[in-house]
Amino acid sequence: MASALPSFDAMLTSGVSMPVRLLITSGGTGPTESLLRSLRRADPGLFIATCHDDVFVLKKSAGAGLYLTPPPQHAGFVDALHRIVEADGFDLVVPNSDPDVAAVSEARETIGTRVFLPRKDTIRLCQDKYALSAYLLDRHLPAPRSCAVTDEASIAEAFRVLAPAPTLWCRTRTGTGSRGAIPVRTPQQALSWIEYWRTMRGVPFTEFMLSEYLPGRDFTCESLWKDGVLIVVKTAERLSYFGGAERPSGTSSNAALAKTVVEPDVVRVSTSVVRALDPHATGVFSIDLKADDRGMPSVTEINIGRVFSTTSLFDLVGKHNMAHLYVRLALDEPVDVVDDDVVPDYYFVRHIDTLPDIVHADDVFEGIIDARS
Repeated sequence: MASALPSFDAMLTSGVSMPVRLLITSGGTGPTESLLRSLRRADPGLFIATCHDDVFVLKKSAGAGLYLTPPPQHAGFVDALHRIVEADGFDLVVPNSDPDVAAVSEARETIGTRVFLPRKDTIRLCQDKYALSAYLLDRHLPAPRSCAVTDEASIAEAFRVLAPAPTLWCRTRTGTGSRGAIPVRTPQQALSWIEYWRTMRGVPFTEFMLSEYLPGRDFTCESLWKDGVLIVVKTAERLSYFGGAERPSGTSSNAALAKTVVEPDVVRVSTSVVRALDPHATGVFSIDLKADDRGMPSVTEINIGRVFSTTSLFDLVGKHNMAHLYVRLALDEPVDVVDDDVVPDYYFVRHIDTLPDIVHADDVFEGIIDARS
């Protein structure tokens, strides 16, 4: 974070009426458009532009300015962001996908404006699910026991090491949306699945891992931090998934139905993990957790530096809009420590080609005629 840049307070008190200017990546995607709506709900005066490498996806964005860039894996991506920032005076760049976060993080000193991200080495660790699991287990923090896959022999060895677990979770070490994920019960099932991805999708053996399968409830816990201080944390439970029934995994990180919940164990585990990763944590930590057969939550992955696709459930329910707090913290505006800000029993409902809706449990049947009997 560049300390020479003016603070948010200074911009407000300078006597010059200039809206804060934000550039959010992955414009036109569900997470970014939800984030944009949350921010505009909190502060209609913000100027919010978006960028993306696909012109058709970008065309769907409601950003006030739309910028076509190279993909984040391309060397020209950071140069494009720098040119945009220099030309149009953006106060903050908000990366909003894993590849965007990785690219912006590594080049944060050359972007030309503020970013609000955890440390580089923390981002690298969290974007490798196997490395993260090993890191947490070494510190006696709850995570599924996991083994890296290197070749065919390592698959059989993983089943031996992780016994007596009847089912293992086979997935890629990177990516989102349950990429390459499937429950397996035999080494042959795992080998066939990995071979398919290797031969048909070009994904090597070394990209896969095997973990204990956790059969319990599926939680998301999003928290904001500044210099090691927890500012706010909110928790929800995924109840159903986009295309879950059609996927081999039966799940997805993209919830079709989620619900705000009060779960002290989930908050305790999530905040303990962040503190173990970095005592001076800064930025957003979006944590996925699954419960084991005893109901105890374990961290399965951390979507570090970006918000969940269900962000509006955390922004529009409760006393505090997390997206707006993110911007205020990034621009050095003092904010109160909120800690846990969960109002339970709000449902987040979405379906393809419709805007998400948020409804309280008491209002689910309002306006609905029950014709089932």
